[in-house]
Amino acid sequence: MKILIILNDPPYGTERSHNGLRMAGALARRDGVEIRVFLFGDSVGCAVANQKVPDGYYHLDRMVTSVIRHGSMIGLCGTCMEARAITQEALVDGAQQSTLEQSADWTLWADKILSF
Repeated sequence: MKILIILNDPPYGTERSHNGLRMAGALARRDGVEIRVFLFGDSVGCAVANQKVPDGYYHLDRMVTSVIRHGSMIGLCGTCMEARAITQEALVDGAQQSTLEQSADWTLWADKILSF
C-alpha cells in the first residue's frame, strides 16, 4: 500500500504535525507499506536540522530523520521554504526541497492520502 501524508501546521504550537509524523513513522515500519510525506506551509519547519527545544518537548527534526531512515521520502514545498528563508542546507539529511508538481505526482501515486 502507498500512503501520502500531507502536513500543514507548524512544528510546534499544535500537535497536528507531531501526530502526522508519528503516524508516518508507525506506518513506515510496516511491511508492504510505502510512505511519502509532503510538508506545506509552516510544516516545512519540521525538517529543519538541529532544533533546540525545551526539555520534555518532542524533536520533530529527529522524527523526520526516523521516517527517512525507515525508507520514506520527505518533500518540502519550495515556495513555502523560500517564504520562511529555509534553505536545503538547513534541512535534515534526506529531506528534499520540492515542488507543487512533485506533490501532484505523489498524490496520483498514492492509494491513500492522510492530511494533518
